[in-house]
Amino acid sequence: MRNSFKPIKPEEIGGNVFTMIGTDWMLVTAGTLESYNTLTASWGGMGHLWRRNVCFTFIRPSRYTFDFMEKSQYFTLCFFEEKYRSVLNFCGSRSGRDVDKAKETGISPAATDNGSVYFTEARLVIECEKIYYHDVMPKQFIKKEIDELYPNGDYSRMYIGEITNAMAR
Repeated sequence: MRNSFKPIKPEEIGGNVFTMIGTDWMLVTAGTLESYNTLTASWGGMGHLWRRNVCFTFIRPSRYTFDFMEKSQYFTLCFFEEKYRSVLNFCGSRSGRDVDKAKETGISPAATDNGSVYFTEARLVIECEKIYYHDVMPKQFIKKEIDELYPNGDYSRMYIGEITNAMAR
């Protein structure tokens, strides 16, 4: 990973994960520089699972990024300063099927050593290798009101990725 980033260990990732994901949001990106897509996400987490430092995120099959996640071994999570809120809003409200999100917002895609796509404007980039996925099954909701988050029945797929690289400004 390049540019003005400093490689860090997962244990050195600063910030409150609840704020970073749930309030500040992130871009989840999969694919290669030649063919990728990104989406804005506020669902996910970080932790330790199966003796690994991991991140997990959720993507609905109806989203354009879903196909890229399915085909990719790696994905990235990019976190930005508040001044990029309009970029996150745009990337969360438009489909990559219809627009080039990077071109429209002015963010700059780059590739990690593994070929994953990240954005040079991010303050924190986490690269993950997929190690598990699971489809959300509504019959397993213990709190039935969660199902209301899926009015179209397009239940997410959860991806767990082992953190392979992290870099921060």
